[in-house]
Amino acid sequence: MTIVAEPATANPPASLPLRYALRELRGGLRGFYVFIACIALGVMTISGVGSVAASLGDGLAREGRTLLGGDVAFSLFQREAKPEEIAVLRARGEVSSIATLRGMARTADDRLALVEIKAVDGRYPMLGHLSLEPELPVDDLLAERDGAFGAAADQTLLTRLDLKLGDRVHVGQASFQIRSIVSAEPDKLAGGLGFGPRFLVSEAALRASQLLQPGSLVRWTYRVKLPDEASGSRSTTRFIDDVRQALPQAGWEVRSRDNASPQLERTIQRFTQFLTLVGLAALLVGGVGVANAVKSHIDRRRDVIATFKAVGGTGRDVFAIYLTQVIGLALIGSAIGLAAGAALPFLIVHLFGKLLPLPIEPTLHPAELALSLVYGLLTALAFGMWPLGRVHDVPVAALFRDTVASAWHRPRWRYLASMAAVIVLLIAVVVGLSYDRRVATIFVVSSIAVFALLRGVAALLMALARRLPRSEMTMLRLAITNVYRPGALTPSVVLSLGLGLAVLVTITQIDGNLRRQFMAALPERAPSFYFIDIPSTDADRFSAFLKQAAPGSTVEEVPMLRGRIVSARGVRAEDLKPSTDAEWVLQSDRGLTSTGEIPKGSKIVEGAWWDADYSGPPLVSIEKKIADGLGLKVGDEIVVNVLGRDISAKIGNMRTIDWQGLGINFVLVFSPNAFKGAPHTHIATLTEPHPSAATDAAIVKSVAGAFPMVTSVRVREALETIGSVVSNLVLAIRGASAITLVSAILVLGGALAAGHRHRVYDAVILKTLGATRARLLGAYAIEYLLIGLATAVFGVITGSLAAWLIVTRLMTLSFVWQAGSAAGVVASALVVTVGLGLAGTLLALNQKPAAVLRNL
Repeated sequence: MTIVAEPATANPPASLPLRYALRELRGGLRGFYVFIACIALGVMTISGVGSVAASLGDGLAREGRTLLGGDVAFSLFQREAKPEEIAVLRARGEVSSIATLRGMARTADDRLALVEIKAVDGRYPMLGHLSLEPELPVDDLLAERDGAFGAAADQTLLTRLDLKLGDRVHVGQASFQIRSIVSAEPDKLAGGLGFGPRFLVSEAALRASQLLQPGSLVRWTYRVKLPDEASGSRSTTRFIDDVRQALPQAGWEVRSRDNASPQLERTIQRFTQFLTLVGLAALLVGGVGVANAVKSHIDRRRDVIATFKAVGGTGRDVFAIYLTQVIGLALIGSAIGLAAGAALPFLIVHLFGKLLPLPIEPTLHPAELALSLVYGLLTALAFGMWPLGRVHDVPVAALFRDTVASAWHRPRWRYLASMAAVIVLLIAVVVGLSYDRRVATIFVVSSIAVFALLRGVAALLMALARRLPRSEMTMLRLAITNVYRPGALTPSVVLSLGLGLAVLVTITQIDGNLRRQFMAALPERAPSFYFIDIPSTDADRFSAFLKQAAPGSTVEEVPMLRGRIVSARGVRAEDLKPSTDAEWVLQSDRGLTSTGEIPKGSKIVEGAWWDADYSGPPLVSIEKKIADGLGLKVGDEIVVNVLGRDISAKIGNMRTIDWQGLGINFVLVFSPNAFKGAPHTHIATLTEPHPSAATDAAIVKSVAGAFPMVTSVRVREALETIGSVVSNLVLAIRGASAITLVSAILVLGGALAAGHRHRVYDAVILKTLGATRARLLGAYAIEYLLIGLATAVFGVITGSLAAWLIVTRLMTLSFVWQAGSAAGVVASALVVTVGLGLAGTLLALNQKPAAVLRNL
């Protein structure tokens, strides 16, 4: 660096740090590539996730009317709307109705498949376009001809049953001719997850099938298309309020164009938060790289700093210059990350737009990009402040002497206070702007704990190496000494690799457990089948039939209705403030039952169960975690709307439920007389002692022949459907988490590069004293192996503990430690650490001794 004399002033101009910082960087960005790459990776992840989520939100808002099928949708479960209720809706706009339920499609040769039936009226679709192959008018497609109703089916059904267009199937008591294939439904996203292929029919055909029995599990949805002049948000809200006032006990589940698919929106928000936290993890790992890069840069510029201070520069001036450099470099890295993140929605639409079922509206989102920039700058400052602050109080003589011996000292309190303020601000932004503050707080606390533990692991490893007995083997003695010597790489390597490995182990353990839950063997004594829509009049006959069709099997059967919680402890459901774990119970209809016996898999933890012949005022048993999430206790009142009637019941007891047994169980179980006289159906399970594909097929066939209105659901097929969704989510999480690992490897490489100069000196001195290249390589390999092994063990323990907490506490699933994936992570860590370490060591060993010794 060339020093140019500046006029001496008591208060140097504010531009001075910027001028010197730019002058420092004229020689290029050598030494800062890891710094820039780590900031760019983290910012790219956060801005990319935020931009895609915002683009998806814009698409959902733009297409909300089409996704919903109208401006407002009113849904009822197990009952149709009464004529007077429909009249209230039609007084304000055009109304179209659909009915959805599950059924069994049966071919002439008795091949069977579960289907998702969607019965529509003549106005469907009021908005959007129904894509068919071949294209046919809906009325013509679904009309009855030659004794068969028309139907359109998903291609999956044709493949599964080996059908072609024009073939006929039976559903219930009606015959259907498949006349077209459903390619796309404009309102499909609003319908949620289905366990079978779509089967589109008319309402008249549904009634002819005789599947509409009292209490059948059918959802009726009435879409209202308001006049254009009354379709704004305010008019829509006023319309919904008017309908609720006119029909207070109808029990509607109401959606508007602004929340066409609330479950999808909640899923997107949660997934966005998770991926944002993954991006923050990458930034935190990269922060170690920032600290290493800043420390290494200051180490290389000692002569320049000493000269600057010798000619009158103050410690504050030096700090300001290098702080300006850090901010400038963070801006460069953030700009690269912002450019990549902002381009991500456009790239996704360009490459996969025709394949995605989601409406993404790619555009620039300044708020998301600005937030990502703030994350990048705050992370760089939080990790760069410590090495920058240490420069202030180092005298010129110590700076020159630091080439040989470093003296540790902490920065001044004002720099520590500034660093603390930046960290607090970063935490406030992470927690304050998160979708779920509890999860964000756990992330912050866990990150602080992990960093503290990593520092502890590094200190413990160095202390253990220092206390080991002196080895007679030169190579081993040198390796152990290198672990704890002054300027050792141990803290940098452990910090660089530890967090990335912990994240990787967490993801692989969660992935393995989810696959085990949804794709491996079913739990012991889990049911093979669920049977739904069993007419109450045929319940006993159906149970007897199952026991005869599957001798030795266990049959469990209970009555079932659907209902919505409309209030609890005197507070309306929409005004309750449930915990994140309990909010789902208020979002839609829930399955209900009434019984005099404690359900299998349940355990009473508070209160007492009612007598089997109880006939007093309605009581309800509620799942303990849900009760806690809603702030309920024994004796509180819950009001549930069932079939258009509000039914009030007091909480008699609370239960814990073993959901993993996959048996019949409900969050809300009522006393025997609660729904007396209400039309309902029954649900049953069949648990076989030795299930097989052949016996399963025979059971489905016999049930379909004797009870055509009953729907059979294979538990394994249902789990496979859920498992495929979970697998896709885990794949996305894996991809995002790989960014954290890449960042960790970059930081590790940067840490090793930062110690390159010391390695060169060590290698030259030792070679001069007679050490061979093979012996030095062996010593360094053992050193890296010891550090990598300790870090990997920490990563496995910490990651496994985090995965256990997530799987057991958040997902409420059983956890089995995946030894294979843990061993793979350990092996990978050792390969990366030793490989990168030896690559840098070879460069050091190739240095000519003369050139180095001349400058000592």
